[in-house]
Amino acid sequence: MKTKMMMLCLVLGSWGAFAQHDHAAKKDDKKMDQNMAMFKDAKLGTAYEHYVHLKDALVASKADEAKMGAGELQKALKEVSGSTAASEAASKIAGSSDLKEQRKAFSTLSNEMATLLKGGKLSMGMLYLDYCPMANNNEGAYWVSNQKEIKNPYFGDAMLKCGSVKEMIH
Repeated sequence: MKTKMMMLCLVLGSWGAFAQHDHAAKKDDKKMDQNMAMFKDAKLGTAYEHYVHLKDALVASKADEAKMGAGELQKALKEVSGSTAASEAASKIAGSSDLKEQRKAFSTLSNEMATLLKGGKLSMGMLYLDYCPMANNNEGAYWVSNQKEIKNPYFGDAMLKCGSVKEMIH
C-alpha cells in the first residue's frame, strides 16, 4: 500500500510539473504571437521575414550575417510585384562586407520596404515605422520593425535605443 501511495504521489507530482512547464510555453507562444506580423500576400510576408533577419544582423553589427540576409531578401523580393527598387537596395547590401556601407544602403532599402509593406495587407499583427534622427550623418533614417521597442540597426550597441516610433502600420 505504501508503494502504491508513493507511486501515485510521483505521478501526480510529475503531472503538475509538466502542466506548469506547458503553461510557461503557452505564455512564450502568446508573446511571440503579439510580435508576429502576417500578410495576406505570403510572398511579401516571406520578404519581410528576410528583412527582419537583415535588420537584426545590423542591430548586432554582424556584417557577414547582414550580407547573407540581404541576399535572401533579394531572392524573396523577386517574387513580390513592385519591388525592383527594394531588390536593388538589397543587392547593394548583399554585395558589401562593410558594415558602414550596409547601414547606409539599409536606409534606402527600409524606405522601399516601408512602401511595399504599407501597400500590402496585414492579416495579423502590427508593424512599427521607426526613425533615428542621427543616422546617416544626422540626415535621419527609417526602418520597419514588428516590435515597439527600439533596436537601432544604424548604430547597433553604440546607440541601441536611439530612435522613436513614427507610425504604426495595421
